Amino acid sequence: MIDKTAVIHPSAKIADDAIIGPYVVIGENVTIGHRTRVIANAYIEFAEIGDDCTISPFATIGSEPQDLGYKGEPTKVVIGDGTIIKENVTVHRGAACGDFTTRIGKKCLLMVGSHIAHNCVLEDQVILANLVTLGGHVHVGFGAFVGGMSVFHQNIRIGDMAIISGFSASRQDILPYSKGEGRPPVPRGLNVIAMKRRGVTQEIRTHVNEAFKLLISEDLNTTQAIEKIKAEIPMNEYIEKMIDFVQTSKRGVLLKTHKSGHESLED
Repeated sequence: MIDKTAVIHPSAKIADDAIIGPYVVIGENVTIGHRTRVIANAYIEFAEIGDDCTISPFATIGSEPQDLGYKGEPTKVVIGDGTIIKENVTVHRGAACGDFTTRIGKKCLLMVGSHIAHNCVLEDQVILANLVTLGGHVHVGFGAFVGGMSVFHQNIRIGDMAIISGFSASRQDILPYSKGEGRPPVPRGLNVIAMKRRGVTQEIRTHVNEAFKLLISEDLNTTQAIEKIKAEIPMNEYIEKMIDFVQTSKRGVLLKTHKSGHESLED
């Protein structure tokens, strides 16, 4: 059903059972899947939206990236099935680099006012709370949860199943499966609840926690911690992923507490 007040570009491809509400604007090069609802006053262009999605009022999807180097190249946004995008969310299409695409996975939830910049990648089941802001090229891993009003520098990575407290900010990567708190969100423990919900056994969680504690230890540098993990802890896919995440980081992984400027002045 398409409301008579909606404005639809001739190039748009909309499934017969999609719902397009009042005063929605759908621009060029848009595909909307089955049973997807686009509620009043949303704006969409240059986007492929999957089945069973919800696009709430005043969401803006596929508008030009905030990149001064962008010159109108044919880029896009891709959104997976079952994703919910709440009011006033902005998702910018890719800049002319990488694969020219901003990607949001399946069954994600982007809460009110969150912002996804150009060329970001959100894996499946990511949750961004209200007013989260992701700079360009941020990669958010499967099942990660980011608390409200948090801000992340371009090109960082947030690992699988990480949970980050509200009002956080980081210029470095966030370790998979960790609970991060503060500015920056230093890892304080393992996100056991997320791992349980996804069927990770207690034995595996115990080994992952042992590896995690070595990685954040003040007594070991990162190389020493990884060597000790490999030598002493039974490996599994989650530990292997943590190690690979650390070793492939380009911006560095946030592992240990750093003194604030105020605390440094007191020394």
